[in-house]
Amino acid sequence: MGPIFELPIRLPAKGSRALLRELHRQLRAAIIDGRLKPGSRLPASRALAAALGVSRNTTVAAYDLLLSEGYLESRPGAGTYVATALPQKARRRTRGGSRAAVDPRLAGIWREPPALLQPAPGGPYRFDFRLGHPDIRLFPFQVWRRLSARALRAASRAPAVYGEPEGRPALREAIARYVSFARAVASRPEDVVVTAGAQQAFDLIARILVVPGQTVVAVEDPGYTPLRLAFAAAGAKLAAVPVDGEGLIVDRLPANARVVCVTPSHQFPLGPAMSPRRRAALLDFARAHGVSVVEDDYDSEFRYAGRPLDALQTLDRAECVFYVGTFSKSLFPALRIGFVVPPPWARRALLAAKQLGDWHAPSLVQDTLADFIAEGHLARHIRKIRRIYGERRLSLLAALVRHCGGALEPIEGIAGLHLAARLRSPLRGSEVTMRAASVGIGLESLGRYSVSSRVDALGFGYGLIRAEEIDEAVRRLAPCLA
Repeated sequence: MGPIFELPIRLPAKGSRALLRELHRQLRAAIIDGRLKPGSRLPASRALAAALGVSRNTTVAAYDLLLSEGYLESRPGAGTYVATALPQKARRRTRGGSRAAVDPRLAGIWREPPALLQPAPGGPYRFDFRLGHPDIRLFPFQVWRRLSARALRAASRAPAVYGEPEGRPALREAIARYVSFARAVASRPEDVVVTAGAQQAFDLIARILVVPGQTVVAVEDPGYTPLRLAFAAAGAKLAAVPVDGEGLIVDRLPANARVVCVTPSHQFPLGPAMSPRRRAALLDFARAHGVSVVEDDYDSEFRYAGRPLDALQTLDRAECVFYVGTFSKSLFPALRIGFVVPPPWARRALLAAKQLGDWHAPSLVQDTLADFIAEGHLARHIRKIRRIYGERRLSLLAALVRHCGGALEPIEGIAGLHLAARLRSPLRGSEVTMRAASVGIGLESLGRYSVSSRVDALGFGYGLIRAEEIDEAVRRLAPCLA
């Protein structure tokens, strides 16, 4: 007789006095460690006895013991189920987890997750200025559904095979054309590696570049916390380098740095673009010291004035730049599609790391996104939302001057989905955000993104708030700055 539920139970030989004890122990262990979930229906005692080759008295006795201990509950006329509320000792063991050693590089990373790693919006804020969230109400889901259905129909006619770790050919071609047009990034389809968002790109790059305990990685301070965590988890020795109005201060880079991580198009979280002078200096430093540069181009689509500066990858002549892009801001975060354009020498290692990690991104999503880009929907969507976000940005700047001019100084920046403003008052940013939360305003202190320097500034994201709500929100914020 085949198994009646997916739980391997190994019992001693028939006739052993340990039959009941072993059956009871293994069922209880399965409940405690979660293999049998609360509310799961157990097989009838007669059916379980037949499947295990034991007497029904043995299975009835085991069930009775578990019922008396509170691990099972009987529902008249319906059968026997795993208890929805387990005994206290079982809950303690479930929460405690294993005592096995964990990698010390990972221990403690999640003690206080940054705001960008928190669950999606939907909290108790009437006015939400939190960073990193686009307005998914603006996304053309009806177009996406149509293209997704087409991809599903095509998949039903295709062989059931695994895909390439570098991504589907059609998507790589679409991305190569898109970044060539939008960012002047010179790339061919074979240069592109599709990833599960920018975060996986950082993780893969860290895996191939970092020698644990030896490689020095320079990061912006303040800077993007998830990027920093990816390199810390790989065992890198992090060096925090300050930023100013021209971006990363290249003169402060340590001579022994082997990797430099930057957000040159729109410094996260303060906002200025890296000046041409600093870009040239960084590439000179990389060429002279054999350094790899990770260029995080996370929201460069949203530029509201001026001529866009060339990406570092465009200026690179020494094959040292890893260009990382994502669709989380231009489309929606749940898509989980990003990409890397690595230097030619790093591509094989990057593909090996990708294949070992998750083999390849979901093919249906890749095919849908490829058509979405190729048919022009992405370009049209970005033109639309760039105009809307630009209006919100102007409304925000005007409201800050009108209501908070004496307390906040907006930091110059002409791109992105958020605006930073320095505090002129002696208040700390964390204190202001607590006051703001108490009046229904979601706001972030940018000090939480700093490693060593003091940053008294606030971040105002405008992906989640409508233009007509901004003035009232900032007016209500003003007393929190007093």
